[in-house]
Amino acid sequence: MQKIITTIFIIDDDPDDKELLREATEMVAPGVRWFEAINGEEALRALQTPGAPLPDLIFLDLNMPRMNGKVFLRKIKQIDTLRQIPVIIYTTSKLEEDMTETKALGAEDFFTKPDTFDGICDMVSSLVFRTKTVRV
Repeated sequence: MQKIITTIFIIDDDPDDKELLREATEMVAPGVRWFEAINGEEALRALQTPGAPLPDLIFLDLNMPRMNGKVFLRKIKQIDTLRQIPVIIYTTSKLEEDMTETKALGAEDFFTKPDTFDGICDMVSSLVFRTKTVRV
């Protein structure tokens, strides 16, 4: 079954990184809506709010206060209504162990934040269009 990406949830405590990701999304996939949280705790609360829409894709930073990305990922993969949402790790980390651990926890993919806006656009484009068909 096909599921078109129409909504992205950005979970990151860095406002500049969120803004660049939003701008890249607006450029390469203009119809996609987004919402955001500054840490895993806030994101989990938003996702579990009764009646709240669920995103089609989550961009998740690892290093955040209150609840980091690994803890958030572990928690949502244990919740029936959230476990099928594809999670893309979007972080400054270049550590192989972070990639291995997050994929084992259920992350769809792992990206070190690109250094250029074009790099961010390329990443977003490849993800939004690659994940148009996901298991529902």
